[in-house]
Amino acid sequence: MKNGENNRVGIIGGGLGGLAAACTLAARGYRVVLLERNAWLGGKAAVFEEKGHRFDMGPTILIMPSVLRRIFAEAGERLEDHLDLVRLDPQWRCFFPDGSVLDLHQDVDTMAATLDTFAPKTNSANGYRRFLELSRRQNEVSQRSFFWRPVGCLRDTFDFKSIFQPSMLRALVDLRWGRSVTSTVRAHVAEPRVAQMLEHFTKYVGSAPDQSPAVLCSIAHVQTDEGVWYPRGGTGALPRALEALARKLGVEIRCRVGVRRILTGTDGRVCGLETEQGQRLETSAVVANSDCVRTHRELLDASVRRRFEKRRRYEPACSGVVLYLGLDRTYEGLAHHNFIFSRDPVEEFDAIYRQGELAPDPTCYLVAPARTEPTVAPPGCETLNVLVHVPYLRPHHDWTRMLPAYRRIILDKLTHTAGLADLEAHVRVERWLTPQDIHDRYGVLDGAIYGLASHGKFLGAFKPSNRSPDVPGLYFAGGSIHPGPGMPMVLMSGWIAADALDRDGLVDRSSASPRGRSEATQALPSGSKEEALP
Repeated sequence: MKNGENNRVGIIGGGLGGLAAACTLAARGYRVVLLERNAWLGGKAAVFEEKGHRFDMGPTILIMPSVLRRIFAEAGERLEDHLDLVRLDPQWRCFFPDGSVLDLHQDVDTMAATLDTFAPKTNSANGYRRFLELSRRQNEVSQRSFFWRPVGCLRDTFDFKSIFQPSMLRALVDLRWGRSVTSTVRAHVAEPRVAQMLEHFTKYVGSAPDQSPAVLCSIAHVQTDEGVWYPRGGTGALPRALEALARKLGVEIRCRVGVRRILTGTDGRVCGLETEQGQRLETSAVVANSDCVRTHRELLDASVRRRFEKRRRYEPACSGVVLYLGLDRTYEGLAHHNFIFSRDPVEEFDAIYRQGELAPDPTCYLVAPARTEPTVAPPGCETLNVLVHVPYLRPHHDWTRMLPAYRRIILDKLTHTAGLADLEAHVRVERWLTPQDIHDRYGVLDGAIYGLASHGKFLGAFKPSNRSPDVPGLYFAGGSIHPGPGMPMVLMSGWIAADALDRDGLVDRSSASPRGRSEATQALPSGSKEEALP
């Protein structure tokens, strides 16, 4: 039975997951209204400009463009007609405390030759090849059983009636149940610097590699297979392209409209949304592209919240300190993406993920996009984004007190390990985000920038399902939801939520409005500049 006469789908949040869901649903003929409490679309994929420097504020590494391609194909559109993607190789440049530098190349043979030169007589090249072969097999299992479907637990992925079939047994062996990313990496590559580089594929999920399940090693194949890409115009080009597609398909977009409550009827089904302004919107289904835990705690009834909280423990992934630095000079030794590694990954991960404290010598992820798109900075200048992983917010964390000292540690690390001589003397623009800023700005759980942690050697890869098991007509998208954080996974989560809604048949498409540009929109026009950082 359809729920009510108004067969409209409401979407909470205009992040990448919400935009992906909106485009997919509208392409399939549904009436869609998207509510975003901020003045911009894209969520963390925001942009700001100052004194000729353009900064991508959030995610900066784009892998798996096939996910975007599938979303645009829903509307019969070609991704290449909307985004200009540039392949990056080397994918990363790694700086180590001993002064050595290692580039990560997409081509396996090139990378193996690089490792033979970088770490001779360590068998690192052969170990790398074996590791990537395992990663490829893990990805095959993920593509069959994990991606492109709503998953919330193990029984959603496998048919256990066939568990003793040879193909199932091979899959279970390849997934390395009960083993961590760290143990799997180091079983293939013993050289500590190379292993440290490979462990950092888990940077996409904001979790400790020694606590994360070995199946996350599949990220290595995904990255070497499809490549690392940069959209011209920066990461902000992605939400702009999705926004344009959504408008073309008739999605009604309202910015500066937050949601106070998800409304349900006497039958327990979704029946609408109440905005922070007190307006009630009738909807037959909702896709929440808001933090899953905070959505249950703040937007749903207490009985639903209690069932959700009893289901599992919800540990936030790590947070981060982000420095946005506009410099009056360039540094030629940098690649587009750079990792400046810590002296001791065990010490680093123990501090962040077990003690909940700042790492004394952190790994810094540094993006220098002028290598690929010079217009992000004035001529002869540099625009840098620096991300350092830190614990999610604890009650004793006071970032007004903690930031100045940690900023000093970060700048010293960049100066001494990455060779950015006299860095501070050349800073002309400086802004930042702390975990408290991220918590307040994006409405995420305890300032986590990657949703929920992927800890647990057996079940750490599982997140809450895209389809609510408690509220018919409620679906979820975003980094705290299956299949997890990172741009391609968040985009995929939006597609999964939309596809699940479509398959469930709770909303009738017969009353859908014709495709085309919606007249009722309140969003900022594409290309408009966001408000300045606090």
